[in-house]
Amino acid sequence: MTEKKAGKTQKRMAIIASKGTLDMAYPPLILASTAAAMDVETQIFFTLYGVDIVNKKKYKNLQVAPIANPAMPSPVPFPNILGVLPGMTSMATTMMNSMIKKINWPSIPEMVEACLDIDVKMIACTPTLEMTGVAKEDLIEGVTVAGAAEFLDFALEGDITLFV
Repeated sequence: MTEKKAGKTQKRMAIIASKGTLDMAYPPLILASTAAAMDVETQIFFTLYGVDIVNKKKYKNLQVAPIANPAMPSPVPFPNILGVLPGMTSMATTMMNSMIKKINWPSIPEMVEACLDIDVKMIACTPTLEMTGVAKEDLIEGVTVAGAAEFLDFALEGDITLFV
C-alpha cells in the first residue's frame, strides 16, 4: 500500500534494470532520480547484467556494445556486422563517453550516488549474485541484497513499474 506523506498518498515507482552496459545504465538511474526528486518513492531492482551498475568493481567502466545496437549514432554510418570487429566496443564506448561529456551529463558513479542521496532504494538480486559469484562486498555501499519477493512486495503496490 502506498504511504501517506504529509496528508497525501505518496506515489511509488518500481524499476527493473537487467542490462549493464553504459547506454542501458542511464535510463533506470535518470528515471529513478527524477521520480524521487518528484517525491515518488522509488526502488530499482538490479538483476542479471544490471548488477554491474552497482558493482563497485565495474560501474566506473561500463561499455557500449555496438553489435545488435543498430540505433546507436555514429559519425559514419556502417553496417551492424562491423560491430564484431576487434576494438569496436572500445570505439563505441569512447564515442558515447564523448557525447555524454559534451552535454555535461553526470557519470554513472555520480548518478548512483545521486540516487542513493535522494533515497532511491537499490536492490541487487540475490540469485544473480549467487550465479555470477558477485559478493555483497563488491556492491556499492547502500545497495540492499534481496530476492524478487522483496522487490515485488513494493512493486505490487506501485503506481508505475518499468523494465529498462
